[in-house]
Amino acid sequence: MAAAASRHGGGSGRGGSTLLSACGGAGGRMEPAVLERFLSPGKGNGLRARRRVRPGELLYRAEPFAYVVTKEQLGSVCERCLRRNEHLHRCSQCKVAKYCGKSCQKEAWLDHKRECRCLKSTEPNFPPDSVRLAGRIIFKLLRQSACHSERLYSFSDLQSNIEQLSEEVKDGLRHLAHTLQLYLKAEIQDASHLPPAIDFFQIFTKLLLTCVRRWPGIL
Repeated sequence: MAAAASRHGGGSGRGGSTLLSACGGAGGRMEPAVLERFLSPGKGNGLRARRRVRPGELLYRAEPFAYVVTKEQLGSVCERCLRRNEHLHRCSQCKVAKYCGKSCQKEAWLDHKRECRCLKSTEPNFPPDSVRLAGRIIFKLLRQSACHSERLYSFSDLQSNIEQLSEEVKDGLRHLAHTLQLYLKAEIQDASHLPPAIDFFQIFTKLLLTCVRRWPGIL
């Protein structure tokens, strides 16, 4: 997640690769006096600068709270640093995740450890990108990992706006929630034992608003 000042707005990603991400994550760097949160009635949360900024000035940078490489890019970019590489080394267990080398694989292990068993258990099928992303979010929420960028927003701050969704969209999200439950079976046998804050359907409604506007069709 990066924010930069621009005459036309905009930001920057990591390595120019295609990925799906949700919220801000660890490694955040920000001048507290520069940015502040605000709530716009009817429009949701936002960030604004508290001083004049120069075009192109970096205001904030952080890794996403959770991210996955899209199916189209699997095998062509490293799952950790997202750099393109023709000679990637695949995870010996799930044989899906691929990395530049041992260093990237070691750094990614905390996020990949539990999803590794899930990916292995579903082969030869592969979950939709949004299901894999939701799985990573759930595992991270269960770890209760501290994230520097949560000084700005946490995943729980994201809005779902369920009341604005059509029944057709809700049915689609319920189907994804069921798919997610099946995908996670190798690690989470009974979803009813999860903390109340972790609701599969709610997670997809939040992803719908935070991801689909940037990547139509991911759900």
